[in-house]
Amino acid sequence: MLLSLSGRGPVVEARQLAVPVDELVPVELATVGIVPFTGSPVVLLREPQSGAIVPIFIGPNEARAIVMAQRGVETERPMTHDLLVNLLTQLGGSLERVVVDELRDGTYHGALEVRMTGSNEVKRIDTRPSDGLAMAVRTGAAILVAPAILEAGEDIPFEGLGDDDVVTALGITVMAASRDLREALQLPDEAGVLVSASQGEAAAAGIHPGALIVEVNGRAPLTPMAFLELVSATAAGEKTRLRLLHGGEERKVELDTGLGLTERSRSHGPTL
Repeated sequence: MLLSLSGRGPVVEARQLAVPVDELVPVELATVGIVPFTGSPVVLLREPQSGAIVPIFIGPNEARAIVMAQRGVETERPMTHDLLVNLLTQLGGSLERVVVDELRDGTYHGALEVRMTGSNEVKRIDTRPSDGLAMAVRTGAAILVAPAILEAGEDIPFEGLGDDDVVTALGITVMAASRDLREALQLPDEAGVLVSASQGEAAAAGIHPGALIVEVNGRAPLTPMAFLELVSATAAGEKTRLRLLHGGEERKVELDTGLGLTERSRSHGPTL
């Protein structure tokens, strides 16, 4: 194993990354979609600097695991990725970062970066990116990808899951505001999307589960995918302007289009 130095302490490498660490690009896992006509699942990553939404292919099991985690679905017995996270936690480790560093011969390659409690050492472990991403959405771990991964995804067509869409952007997870949910939460009929979870800067700004986001930069997000597209269309250097309704009150919030996530941040409040 190789030992390399970084600002976060020494990294014990199970393998070397395909690109230098300082070239990796931070992204936010937005949602799961499909490729039209083939139905192949893809995970959609939001690159804050450019606003690009980039798909990468994943397996159906991992796609299901990501959607379940975004929806806050708890199963009677732990699923595979829940087990991996629980095992890591019980052994005194924490998942800090998931890296997707290479697309070679049609296969994505990635690594987990794990820190053990009380240690300054970070262990880098080889992984399938789809498994790593399913773990990241459960732990709040940072996600970094190589520029070549972003470029490779530019030509992949994608679409959302329709009524089943659950989307995260700016640390805010939203879903469709169904009639039943509106009645249960006493929300108005105004068009918008329902906040099911929040973290980082969004949670600190008072955006909590149960809020209805009715405007993004002055336009109504009619669907979760529309919310993602409106956030991504925010002009470079500008903040995303949100108008939301919660508890009978209207609020206006401005958020940086960067990830805005504190390290190891978790969802604020119960997930709907």
